[in-house]
Amino acid sequence: MTINRKEILEAIAKAKQNKGERKFKQSFDISIAVEGLNPKKPESRITADVTLPHVPGKPQKILFFADGELARRAREAGADRVVGKEEIQRLEGKKKEIKKLVEEYDMTVAQADLMVLVGRILGPVLGPRGKMPRPIPSTADPAPLIERLRKTIRVMNKGQLCFHTKVGDESMDDEKIADNVMAVIEEIEKKVSDAGGRLKAIYLKTTMGKPVKVVVK
Repeated sequence: MTINRKEILEAIAKAKQNKGERKFKQSFDISIAVEGLNPKKPESRITADVTLPHVPGKPQKILFFADGELARRAREAGADRVVGKEEIQRLEGKKKEIKKLVEEYDMTVAQADLMVLVGRILGPVLGPRGKMPRPIPSTADPAPLIERLRKTIRVMNKGQLCFHTKVGDESMDDEKIADNVMAVIEEIEKKVSDAGGRLKAIYLKTTMGKPVKVVVK
């Protein structure tokens, strides 16, 4: 599928015209329909992590599972919360408390040797929400990863033939929204192609506005 930036900018302009006046700031969303995948097959359940050039709204909140030196470095690098091994073990069987913790954060990272423990105790809550942690070696510098995740969104099709995600808000400059749209399309197209499928159609809309189809070739 060939997508021209000019067509994306035209669709953004039309979507803004269609948004109508609301008493709140509307988000700018993208929907990508795909074909050639079998929703019943596990390989058709696609997860794509997209680093946006321009963060719409507040940066992502990071939950970091680590002990010792890595925990210290994660705090210094700005992780919103650091949870160690003892606290992870204390959460075992406390599903309500785990849900509350998980819902407070957007992205998670875990020290590599804590991944099994995190998966066993928090996995049943993290997994369905698309928040399973990225592993990091205990000797690594967490700062670059945390900085990148602040601008990263996780997009999933959850076994459906479409993807939906926020790419901006109505107050953002059209060029910045277009940058984000291009980043999402590029990553989704790569993941879908790897799974044997292809993009079918792309739509842009504001929260309460009518969808505008992006012209593709």
